[in-house]
Amino acid sequence: MRLVPPALAVWAAAALALGQPGHRVAAGVAVCVVAALVLLAVASGGRERERAAVLGGGIRRAVSDGGACAAGASGPGAPGEAAEPAGGAACAGPDGAGASFGGGGRITDSAAAPGARKPGQSGWAGRPSRAGWAVVIGAVLLCAAAGGASAGLHGADVRRGPVPGLAQEHVRVGAEVRVTSDPRPVRPGVRGSHSTPATLLINADITEVAAPDGRRTRVRTPVLLMVSPGDDRAAWQGLLPSTRLRVDGRLSPPAHQGERLAAVLRVESEGPPRITGNPTVVQRAAGTLRAGLREATDGLDADARALLPGLVVGDTSRVPPDLHDAFKATDLTHLLAVSGANLSILLFLLIGPPGSALHSERRGLAPKLGISLRGTALLGGALTLAFIIVCRPEPSVLRAAACGLITLLAIGTGRRRSLIPALAAAVVLLVLYDPWLARSYGFLLSVLATGALLTLAPRWSAALQRRGMPGRLAEVLAAAAAAQAVCAPVVVVLASRISLVAIPCNLLAEFAVAPATVLGFAALAVAPAAPPVAELLARIAGWPAGWIAWVARTGADLPGAEAPWPGGWAGAALLAGLTVLA
Repeated sequence: MRLVPPALAVWAAAALALGQPGHRVAAGVAVCVVAALVLLAVASGGRERERAAVLGGGIRRAVSDGGACAAGASGPGAPGEAAEPAGGAACAGPDGAGASFGGGGRITDSAAAPGARKPGQSGWAGRPSRAGWAVVIGAVLLCAAAGGASAGLHGADVRRGPVPGLAQEHVRVGAEVRVTSDPRPVRPGVRGSHSTPATLLINADITEVAAPDGRRTRVRTPVLLMVSPGDDRAAWQGLLPSTRLRVDGRLSPPAHQGERLAAVLRVESEGPPRITGNPTVVQRAAGTLRAGLREATDGLDADARALLPGLVVGDTSRVPPDLHDAFKATDLTHLLAVSGANLSILLFLLIGPPGSALHSERRGLAPKLGISLRGTALLGGALTLAFIIVCRPEPSVLRAAACGLITLLAIGTGRRRSLIPALAAAVVLLVLYDPWLARSYGFLLSVLATGALLTLAPRWSAALQRRGMPGRLAEVLAAAAAAQAVCAPVVVVLASRISLVAIPCNLLAEFAVAPATVLGFAALAVAPAAPPVAELLARIAGWPAGWIAWVARTGADLPGAEAPWPGGWAGAALLAGLTVLA
């Protein structure tokens, strides 16, 4: 648990620093660093005084108790005798308390009485002293400074260049952009008898901007493209990350300060996109795999055809609004996006069932293929990298990869408690790498769910088994209940409602997730080389995928599936309090 406070400090500092002026962030970082250095200096002096007090007390106790002193150089003695360094001496009392005088008069506490206080501890064994607390608080402050500094630097990078200023003036510009995400459709808005046109959202980096006065500037500024493609929707929706485009449109500032976007560019689209640079080889390969999976699912039922690409690679372009609403009502939306469970299933298939690392290597698919332990580790890393590329290296995918590896490690080692520091370390690294994750509700939900699986679920499962429930059923029920208990308050902040069917729907859907994921990835892998085989695998995977969609629709149609709840953080606190009391 030692890494949990630093992780929370990094998270909180990054969330607070995003969107703040640079001078405020710099001042906050400086205050944290200075305070940490003062505390660490105080702790260093305090530990020296405590060490002297401990050693002095041991010497006085040894003398008062009539302990014997053995001095002089001693070589290897008889069995059972301890050898002292040349020129040293040792004093010990009957109770074993004492100290040693090393060469040159140096004093060490090599023999302490059982229960004796050590430097850095108070009078109660294991409890940090004032010096120990100073070190802990100093470390937390340094982590907060690191989180704030990372957020400040990333925020300054977003605000750099002319684009933010042009966005404030809502001017029309021409720009060269590099696509950084897959196009995603937005549900058309309806007001009375009028509806807004279908819109695609595309994340991109502006690499060159032409201001109204004709001046061109080379930049690297993240923006959000809003495109109304009209009859050329297929051409726009087929764009791959790393593709370069020439666009014209009007800039406007983002809706909220502290976002990873410097501006919103409403593209004035007349015809297909004007491509000035093709995507990279890696992105073309990933796009081919994703397109192959979509083609392999063309012959499936509507729900399975829509859900399977989303479950496997996060492609939700085919999910209709009514199915998306059903998944929201049953709290199954995590199955519409890439999650850590997907990667855990794939790596579990490679490494094997629970056990130690060696046992896992012997019992997974790796030994059947003749792969050594080192080769298994390398293959697992390559599989993780391929997962990130195919599912796109966006923050949600990076989060899923990190949390999936942690969950897999928990399954493989059977040491769930020891993985809380691993989860905390993952939070620290990810937030420092991408500070905007600190304000991401998806990241918060992933961390909460993973933490619940590592802490609450084992206890609840044991309690259910003590009451006579079969072990496997107890584990599944405890996992679903624990994840729902910690995530429901966050969902309330976003939706102002609670799902009363979430736990049973998650339980019923859970059994179909693994076969749909494995078969879906198999179809994706073979689609470029053997389309008929991919279609067969997709058809088989369509059965569990269709079951998941049926569970979502049936659960959403039940009377009282959802209940209104006060929104905002006040409603979340109320639900969390009632959950704890229950």
